[in-house]
Amino acid sequence: MEQHRILKVDGRNVHYRDEGRGNTKTLVLLHGYLQSLDVWSSYVLTYMHDFRVITIDLPGHGQTETFCEVHSMDFMARVVKAVLDEAGVDQCVLVGHSMGGYVALAFADKYPYSLRGLGLVNSHAMADTPAQCEHRRAVCDQVLDNRASYIVGFVPSLFYEGNRMALSQDIKDLQDQCIETRAEAILAAQKGMMARPSRIDVLQQLEVPVLFVYGKNDNRIPLEIAVTQGMLPHHSEMLLLDNVGHMSFMEEREYVKPRIKNFVDTCFY
Repeated sequence: MEQHRILKVDGRNVHYRDEGRGNTKTLVLLHGYLQSLDVWSSYVLTYMHDFRVITIDLPGHGQTETFCEVHSMDFMARVVKAVLDEAGVDQCVLVGHSMGGYVALAFADKYPYSLRGLGLVNSHAMADTPAQCEHRRAVCDQVLDNRASYIVGFVPSLFYEGNRMALSQDIKDLQDQCIETRAEAILAAQKGMMARPSRIDVLQQLEVPVLFVYGKNDNRIPLEIAVTQGMLPHHSEMLLLDNVGHMSFMEEREYVKPRIKNFVDTCFY
């Protein structure tokens, strides 16, 4: 049964779901930019009999309200910690996709004692380059000019071109989900990502296992960066997927689902 909950943080509503509460192992899943906790629905259904699974609408996304002009990764990590405190979760495996990975890294930096493991799905620990910051500013202009047109064009680009026809319904569903994201929330997320610091040192210093999941055809994260970062933690595991883009957890569910499950089991062994 779906356990939909609302928490007040700084006077604003944060929406999350808490499933499988009778289980001792807790997995927290963080969605990416423009998305919502709904992107993890099939994962929750798969895992909820073995784990407690918490999914969160990050600030400005899904049903969670926009808080301010800039949603920094540290601020979003604080919201995640508030949810876990409310849920009575002392330690978890935290897995984040793309922007959710940036938030997970900020969480690992601020609250390492709350982690049993960290998962980065199509994400990385580096700060934006000047060129990437300029691109984000251009995105903000696009959003202000025509938010819906930007979203409709953006979502398919996340998928490997060779998968887009087979996953056309998934892409449409994701477009419908993302189109609900308000302009002010998109700008706040872009500004927050633009300002995030490098957290390479966090990967190097973490004492818990780290799982990396990457698509070899991800047009946002070059493969050499993915492999290099996988060498940094004391204990790292990596899943590299052929013919997969930036949405590996949707493009290859049959590989990613069991890999995350095995990782959570290892972290709580």
